[in-house]
Amino acid sequence: MNNFELETLLNDTLSPNLIKDYCPNGLQVEGKSEIKKIVTGVTASAALIDKAIELNADAILVHHGYFWKNEPQAIRGMKGRRIRQLIKHDINLLAYHLPLDIHPTLGNNAQLAQRLGITLEGGLEGHPQSVAMHGRLEKPVTGAEFASRIASTLNREPMHIAPENEAKLIETVGLCTGGGQDFIELAVEKGLDAFISGEISERTTYSAREQDIHYFAAGHHATERYGVKALGEWLAQEHSLDVTFIDINNPV
Repeated sequence: MNNFELETLLNDTLSPNLIKDYCPNGLQVEGKSEIKKIVTGVTASAALIDKAIELNADAILVHHGYFWKNEPQAIRGMKGRRIRQLIKHDINLLAYHLPLDIHPTLGNNAQLAQRLGITLEGGLEGHPQSVAMHGRLEKPVTGAEFASRIASTLNREPMHIAPENEAKLIETVGLCTGGGQDFIELAVEKGLDAFISGEISERTTYSAREQDIHYFAAGHHATERYGVKALGEWLAQEHSLDVTFIDINNPV
């Protein structure tokens, strides 16, 4: 498949034109035209690039790419080293940020919800492009039980901030993978029992304790492994591409 054909296919699937993002989505660094081998991963780190080189990949597909809003524009230092490696080895870099968070089946939120037994019911912000979502468990569970479910699913102990009423059961759940902790306020407004994100801020603790909602910080990387993995599996199954997911350990 041609690299621009791959970009068009991914754009048609993820519809990046429908959401305002903090970075360019699509082909960020152009490499060789023919794509046979793709490596997928969460972040286009030097370690992921090294793995792609080792596997003779023609393209890298990630959730966190380059050229973020408000970052220095100069291609030097760490960014320079990464991009030089891509260009030297003629590797394409494709990245999809918010479009990969919100996709209804392949997205980070949808994939995390599926693994945690949450049936999604819609966008927390009330529209299809909502970065945060909400859903329902099949049956109510305690905060401790849900924390254990998250830990066994992600292989990572979440930080659980319980409300003052620690015995409150969880049935309705809001979620936003990655750095979506401030959506907890909207989850409270919607009357949800719990909210999950990747990261936590100091203020999130008090929001959970004082507003009668369970909060789970499950790790930015850990909550965002599954969207790009599912996207790669879709490319392999539906378009016969050779795709390998590489999980570079990140404790955050």
